[in-house]
Amino acid sequence: MKRALYPGTFDPITNGHLDIIDRSARIFDEVIVTVAVNSSKQTLFTDEERVDLIEQSIREVLPDSSNIRVEKVEGLLVDFARKVGAVTVLRGLRTLGDFEYEMQMALMNRRLYGELSTFFVAADERYIHLNSSIVRELARYGATLPDLVPDCVARALREKMGRD
Repeated sequence: MKRALYPGTFDPITNGHLDIIDRSARIFDEVIVTVAVNSSKQTLFTDEERVDLIEQSIREVLPDSSNIRVEKVEGLLVDFARKVGAVTVLRGLRTLGDFEYEMQMALMNRRLYGELSTFFVAADERYIHLNSSIVRELARYGATLPDLVPDCVARALREKMGRD
């Protein structure tokens, strides 16, 4: 079975993330969206809320999602990859800057776990500008978020920001 990991903080998940998940799920037997648990990073949504929003978003946006699952991951991604038998890490690329950072991570992951390869997935042109930080900032000021996040995420952001 070809199992791939799609790691991230996903605070919150965006339509760009979902596009990467959807396209990857058509290639790999299983895609595990791994939600990073990092106690040194302050997130808007809790670990559990992020997992729940990803699961809701997948159900809402991706009708054929039987080979996609979501898991919280603490510690090194390579340790989780070994544990679940994954040999691929998926990383979305929007810009050259993304590539430079992601290449460093890919090389280190491969050094730590030689069986692990990284697949870079080019972002769809509709989502080149999109990231979770921008979505949080727009939500903070009450902007509508059409085509940026699924409806369930937009509702959760409005609630978090006290706008509902």
